[in-house]
Amino acid sequence: MNAPDLSRLKIDRSTARVPRSRRSRKLLWVALAVVLLGGLGAWRYFKAPQVVETVTVTTAYPYQGVTLMNATGYVVAQRKAALASKATGRLVWLGVLEGSKVKEGEVVARLESNDVSATADQAQANVRQARANLEQGQAELKDAEANLNRVRELVEKKFQAQSVLDQAVARYQKAKSGISSLQAGIGVAQASERGAKVGVEQTLIRAPFDGVVLTKAANIGDVITPFSNAADSKGAVVTIADMSTLEVEADVSESNISKVAVGTPVEIQLDAFPDQRFQGNVSRMVPTVDRSKASVMVKVKFKQLDGRILPDMSAKVAFLEREIVQEQRKPLTVVNPRAVVERDGAKVVFVMDGEKVRQAPVTTGDKLGDAVIVSGVKAGEKVVLAPAERLRDGAPVKTATK
Repeated sequence: MNAPDLSRLKIDRSTARVPRSRRSRKLLWVALAVVLLGGLGAWRYFKAPQVVETVTVTTAYPYQGVTLMNATGYVVAQRKAALASKATGRLVWLGVLEGSKVKEGEVVARLESNDVSATADQAQANVRQARANLEQGQAELKDAEANLNRVRELVEKKFQAQSVLDQAVARYQKAKSGISSLQAGIGVAQASERGAKVGVEQTLIRAPFDGVVLTKAANIGDVITPFSNAADSKGAVVTIADMSTLEVEADVSESNISKVAVGTPVEIQLDAFPDQRFQGNVSRMVPTVDRSKASVMVKVKFKQLDGRILPDMSAKVAFLEREIVQEQRKPLTVVNPRAVVERDGAKVVFVMDGEKVRQAPVTTGDKLGDAVIVSGVKAGEKVVLAPAERLRDGAPVKTATK
């Protein structure tokens, strides 16, 4: 039996050894790559635009802290009229335009009036004729009275017969009764004259009160009728409003009407002037409920009118618990309290400045509703909401999209 070949179990050390220095360099390069990758990731983390949410710095008023409820409505004129004529005719003169100021009794338009003017002239002539007839009758009465006196003296002296006296008496009585008839005729003529003048007056359209023309519904040449059902006819010529009676009509939910009473103070904001507030109070409430809206109409009176206020302006009305003094009516700058954070022991906000943020120090005051009063930023600026701890001044950001 042959002896086993143990040479195969020998470790072959003839292969070249890897130098230790080369292996160390390889590990160094791997570590360096890891560090570079980590640094790149950190650079991307800190330098890449951060996604942020923003809120707007707004303006608030102290009265919002004592507001019972809010309602919407419109500015209306308490005294408003659509001017028309009781007569039917063609419009021949119009003396106003939109925005024209008119006085009470002023003629603003006139219809054609040739026919009614002729009737009025005839009625005046009849009055003059009736007065002339009365003068003639009075002269006849005077003559009959004088004749009666002469005849009576002659009869007493037996110079005339009794029959002559009877005739003189009859003539006098006839003349006297004729005076009553002529006076009644004057009354009839004067009544006709007044009726004719009314017809002429109905062709004149006058302003019933001092006001401003809001709309013009007819032009010269249009046919005006009291009932504009006829083809190509108009009813009202112009619409005017008394601007001194402007008020706000607001719809208040019937579930909240118990919070409102006559005299309740309010603050009025008009959409046309969003940065201005007007004081007012509840003047009256319409005693009925609108079924379709389940609301009650509340009339709000301005304490002081502004010449810029116009009818039909949209309005928001805040009903207050108490009257706000003048010092408390100044607007305040407020922001969501989550936008204010501390950096290095100071309160700051991060203001959006293009695609970056700017760190701005602020001073905070009392809370006003869900917001906090601040100074150091302006109303209208956008600030970051709940900024992250790593957000710093000048950092690039982008706004989160919803």
